[in-house]
Amino acid sequence: MSPDSELVIGVLLPDLLGTYSDAGNAVVLAQRARWRGIGARVLHVTTTTAPPADCDLYLLGGGEDEAQAFAVEWLDRHPALRRAMAGPAVTFGVCAGLQILGTTMTDTGGRRRDGLGLLDLTTEPGTRRAVGEIVVRCGIPGVGLLTGFENHRGFTTLAGTTAPLGGVVSGIGNGGAHEGGAVEGAVAGQVVATYLHGPVLARNPALADHLLERVTGRTFTAADAPDVPDLAAMRRSYLDGRPSRRSRRGAALFRR
Repeated sequence: MSPDSELVIGVLLPDLLGTYSDAGNAVVLAQRARWRGIGARVLHVTTTTAPPADCDLYLLGGGEDEAQAFAVEWLDRHPALRRAMAGPAVTFGVCAGLQILGTTMTDTGGRRRDGLGLLDLTTEPGTRRAVGEIVVRCGIPGVGLLTGFENHRGFTTLAGTTAPLGGVVSGIGNGGAHEGGAVEGAVAGQVVATYLHGPVLARNPALADHLLERVTGRTFTAADAPDVPDLAAMRRSYLDGRPSRRSRRGAALFRR
């Protein structure tokens, strides 16, 4: 993205992957960019829209199994978009979006489907559903603790060069096997993904700023943006819970 250009954020398939209002992440990104003097425009790319392959940032939200399957088929029909999502654009996936970005996903009926392969991860049905508040110690320097609401039955295992977004302090997270303890989310190259809803970027502005830094090549601080009323108090209320014994080892991996 050049210094004088407008930031373009593409929200992919909000008519299918909008179960948890994850499209609100685009609103947060656009506003935090504008506060820094960067023009920003949000495009809602639905199933009937010709998808642009020149956005700076692409977002994928949450949805059910059939919505996931359609989304992968739709994205397969647009190879230029898929190439852009792998880079140079930044891609951010939430919940179903995380699973779609992986290599394979298996639904509750046992049907295995290929994902986009932008992240080296596999997802299978877990023995129980992960539902509730979650706190994650993010592995990205400067982001700190993340809070969100998880609601998924897919358990995800990372492989290769795909790293977790962070270690679980309390909650379930990816649920898949990982050396050292429970982890959450995934990061590889220009692709970042998480199971956290909220919308997650409204709850965690430091993560939103990190995505903007990836796109713009600039460094932002919280002081660059005006205070959001009650945000600090809201974050404290979510972070008050004590870490569960089961997940402390995962959190320790990312303690700085």
